[in-house]
Amino acid sequence: MAETALIVGAGAGLSASLARQLSAAGWHVALAARDTAKLALLAADTGASLHACDAADVEGVAALFAGLDAAGRAPSLVIYNPSFRVRGPIETLDPAQVLRTLEVCVFGAFLVAQQAARRMLAAGRGTIFLTGASAGVKGFAQSAPFAMGKFALRGLGESLARELHPKNIHICHFVIDGGIASAARIAAPGEDSLLDPDAIAEAYLSVLHQPRSAWSSELTLRPWVEKF
Repeated sequence: MAETALIVGAGAGLSASLARQLSAAGWHVALAARDTAKLALLAADTGASLHACDAADVEGVAALFAGLDAAGRAPSLVIYNPSFRVRGPIETLDPAQVLRTLEVCVFGAFLVAQQAARRMLAAGRGTIFLTGASAGVKGFAQSAPFAMGKFALRGLGESLARELHPKNIHICHFVIDGGIASAARIAAPGEDSLLDPDAIAEAYLSVLHQPRSAWSSELTLRPWVEKF
């Protein structure tokens, strides 16, 4: 039976590129999202299974992994890819929206990593990838909640790497430092000013295949025009 890769927070763009490349490489792909209807075409293209789940819900995440266990599909690769943000001046930010940003950006990542780690520790191996952003290394004006969430996600990844690498579980936090191209966001011809989601996915798979004598715990990806 093919090994299972679970992508949490799946949607168009990077998640779709990851699903297609993993499927082409022989993986069974499980796609988890709050709205699975939007993933029907991707699932048909890749043979992926669909799982409705709010990544920030404790019981929902536990049920997601329990369902995969029951199907004999405990994942050996888990990719955390949800994102949520609220922007605005600090004095007008809605606390409820700030809390939701933190729940999606990092609390959900903790829940997913915890469930994944329990299974990977029992199996003696596994890989967990966390998708970060520019905001995890530099906080922008009027974007405090997203910076808080992505800084915390980076800290989670760093801590998990130190804890789990010696136990044969590979952790890598990816800093996506730039805009990602999409149908609604297209770079001018020849500019390459946006990150190609297929190219990002190729980088993820490259890290996936690293020998453990030289594991990356963090990888920064940016288009050539993005400032450091």
